[in-house]
Amino acid sequence: MNVRETIEKKEHERLSEKAAFSDMSKGRPCPQEPEENDVRTNFQRDTDRIVHCKSFRRLMHKTQVFLQPEGDHYRTRMTHTLEVARIARTITRALMLNEDLSEAIAMGHDLGHTPFGHAGERALSVCIGKPFRHNEQSLRVVDVLERDGAGLNLTYEVRMGILGHTGSHIPETLEGQIVRLSDRIAYVNHDIDDAMRAGVLTEADIPREISQVLGSSHSQRIDTLVCDLIRSSAEAQSIHLSPQVEAALQGLRTFMFEKVYFNPVVKGEESKAEDMLKRLYDHYYNHPETLPADFQPQMTFDGLERTVCDYIAGMTDKYAVDTFARHFVPDGWQLR
Repeated sequence: MNVRETIEKKEHERLSEKAAFSDMSKGRPCPQEPEENDVRTNFQRDTDRIVHCKSFRRLMHKTQVFLQPEGDHYRTRMTHTLEVARIARTITRALMLNEDLSEAIAMGHDLGHTPFGHAGERALSVCIGKPFRHNEQSLRVVDVLERDGAGLNLTYEVRMGILGHTGSHIPETLEGQIVRLSDRIAYVNHDIDDAMRAGVLTEADIPREISQVLGSSHSQRIDTLVCDLIRSSAEAQSIHLSPQVEAALQGLRTFMFEKVYFNPVVKGEESKAEDMLKRLYDHYYNHPETLPADFQPQMTFDGLERTVCDYIAGMTDKYAVDTFARHFVPDGWQLR
């Protein structure tokens, strides 16, 4: 046996029968036979394809909650992604499920996020006249947009895990369900941490009935949530929290919407970001010849609206600002 086959054999020996096994994947959109001397399983290969793609690198320059914060310690989409991956792997390992699958899903789950976080989603939803959902765009990125239109050709399990990390679609695999809950555990807690760093919240602001259940610090809350999820899911056919902890997490999320996500101090600049992206969309829609050369062919098969939407959705915060300035801010006059 080669290295890959040895790893696959050991998966069957040590993982739970409820795990998604690498050698039993439902396959890729374009069938691909394993290489003779391959050292990676299907899901390991998917993680590598995601981590090495351009969309993944752009995550480091995309907003999580605070738009272009002054300081090096605020989360971005990249750091959020890494935190989700670590939480998901901890849970997956404890439940004897497939860590490689949960890691691949976690690494790819936010590839479709717009610049400026959910403000960008709202702007593009208005532009295209229907909801823009970042989970659907993440799947589009790995299926269609990466590698100059060839996509990453990921396995079914990773693709559906990416799609199902939020929204109505629930992943079939337990590993995908773990990433879905790990995403919520990560963002609620690290957004609290960032809000405290920004002076928007203090630990004392968190309702006492929530702190009594989850704990009164960042590490305590994550530890409570992760340990409760592992205990509650150990003998179950689905991934879930206990009713008490689930209620506390939902209460914490509601608290964050009231105090942070809808806070005018935190979100005061988002209307500017939305207006900027709408104006960029209108510009490219009315002047498609100004789209980059590598997006010109896409218009022939995806149409103008979809092409412009994909281009803007893939921008980083800084690139969007610079592009807006190039099109709408006049250059200073210079004596020649």
